[in-house]
Amino acid sequence: MIVTPVAARKGMVLPNVQVVSRNLARGWEESVKACWDFGVRIPTQYDKKDDPLSRDIALNLTVLNPFAEPRIHRDMPGGFEDLEIYRREVIEGVHDHWINPDDKKWQYTYHERIAAYSVPGLPQPINQLDNVVDELCEAPHTRRAQCVIWKPWEDAGFEHAACLQSFWFRIFGDKLVMRCRIRSNDAYKAAFMNMYVFTELQRIVAEQVSERLGRLIRVGQYDHIADSFHIYGSYFDEFTGRFLAAMKKKTVAQRTYRTNDPITQQIMAEASVAIDAKLIHEREAGR
Repeated sequence: MIVTPVAARKGMVLPNVQVVSRNLARGWEESVKACWDFGVRIPTQYDKKDDPLSRDIALNLTVLNPFAEPRIHRDMPGGFEDLEIYRREVIEGVHDHWINPDDKKWQYTYHERIAAYSVPGLPQPINQLDNVVDELCEAPHTRRAQCVIWKPWEDAGFEHAACLQSFWFRIFGDKLVMRCRIRSNDAYKAAFMNMYVFTELQRIVAEQVSERLGRLIRVGQYDHIADSFHIYGSYFDEFTGRFLAAMKKKTVAQRTYRTNDPITQQIMAEASVAIDAKLIHEREAGR
C-alpha cells in the first residue's frame, strides 16, 4: 500500500511517501518504485555533466514483519558477498581498524558510532547498544532507547558525513519495534543493504533483551525514515533496463530470494566462507 499525502507541484514540493509492506524485499521494491513514480526532479552534489536530474522523495517505509519471506531482493546492489561483508562491518565492526581520518582513510563506521561513540571530554567511548538493551530491560515501554550516529563537531561540513542518523527502539506487546532515520539514502544502490543489515541489528537487540528478561521478545515492525530517498540520474538507464523491466516481466518469486530456501542458504554459506578468507588475507597482508 502506498499513500502520497503530499504531491509534487511544479517540482517545488518534496513528496512525502508512505509505504507499508509485509516483508523486506517487497518493502524495498515498492519504495524504489514509489521514488521513480512520485519523485521530484532535483540536482545532487555528485552529478556529472549531462546527468539527468535525480528523483527524490521523503520516505516513510513500514515493514510489518522484516523477517517474513521473501527477505532478499535479487536486484540488491552487488551480491551475497557484498551483503555479508556489509553485515559484518555494521554488526561486528570487522573494518573499524580502517578508521584513520588523519591518513585520509575512513572517518567512521556505523559499528564504531554505535558500539564506541566517542565524545570530547569523556574518558571512555559509549556503547550505545548496551545502553539500549539496559533501557529496554528496565522499562520495555521506554521512549529513551536509541542510538545516535551524527557527530556535529566532526560531521558538519564533511563531504562524506554519516547518512544514518539514529535508531529508536520500543517494545509493544513483546515485539521489538525499531525506527531508523537516515538523512540521505541511495534508493537503488544502497537502501536494500541498509534495510537488511539494520533489521539484523534489530534481531540482535531482541535476542539480548529476551535473554535478560527471560521471555521471548520477537522482532516487530521496522520503520525506515529517509529524509531524501533518491535515484541518481546516472543510474537511470540501468534502473529502467533492469529493475523496472524485471517488475514487468518477472513474478515476485522470480524477483526475490527466500532465506529459508536450501539453495539460497547454500549461496549465503559460500559467501560467508569467501568473506572469511578475504578477512584473513587482509589481516595477513596488513591492508
